[in-house]
Amino acid sequence: MIMQGKKGLIVGVANNKSIAYGIAKACKEQGAEIALTFLNETLEKRVRPIAEELGSASYVYELDVSKPEHFVALRENLAKDFGKLDFVVHSVAFASKEALSGEFLETSKEAFSQAMEISVYSLIELVREMKPLLNPNASVLTLSYLGSVKYVTHYNVMGVAKAGLEASVRYLAYDLGKEGIRVNALSAGPIKTLAASGIGDFKLMLKWNEVNAPLRRNVGLDEVGKSAMYLLSDLSSGVTGEVHYVDCGYNIMGICATEEEDGKMILSWEKAGE
Repeated sequence: MIMQGKKGLIVGVANNKSIAYGIAKACKEQGAEIALTFLNETLEKRVRPIAEELGSASYVYELDVSKPEHFVALRENLAKDFGKLDFVVHSVAFASKEALSGEFLETSKEAFSQAMEISVYSLIELVREMKPLLNPNASVLTLSYLGSVKYVTHYNVMGVAKAGLEASVRYLAYDLGKEGIRVNALSAGPIKTLAASGIGDFKLMLKWNEVNAPLRRNVGLDEVGKSAMYLLSDLSSGVTGEVHYVDCGYNIMGICATEEEDGKMILSWEKAGE
């Protein structure tokens, strides 16, 4: 059991289809003990059954990342109930619906600030507040997406936020490296999650990724979970400051793929539109 004896905090489980759930499940299956958080009462009703499933019913805490006092309370409660941490997962992002449509040029200052605070600064604040609980050689992981480095339709301000998140990973990796603590990001391909439902034309994105990725399919939640588990475990003890892609290879593509069908070259965008 790769994670036997490890204890970790996973922030951002919304339901059993969220990427954070896939990570929690993979870590639990390898022997880890897990603490979870919930944003509000509505999401608490979804998180509690997941905590029961993972054997973490006693370690569920409220965390609204827009409230500094919640971070302090979380640290204090974890120290009292759960003890030291070997890993932390940050799976938090938000942008208003209006900021994910239309032109990026029209992003309001309020929407930009909110996206950066919730999606980026929350990682910095989480790491800073949890640092006293982190064991030597602990691992921190956050979640990104290809829109951080490439233009993705409808991703808009979230792409800029993810770029900031990836830059933060590098700076945090340096700050914490002297203590043996690693910080990485995992960039997953498109997956049907609650967060993804707010992105326009998401079904087309799924189909496009499927026909253009070298593996000719979309990545599964269990695959993302296992890759995250690797980055959180001692198997990746020499890896920090990195962005690890788990997208069936889509990120390597430069132009849309072509295939020969009945002696005729077919562009992948034609198949995506089927």
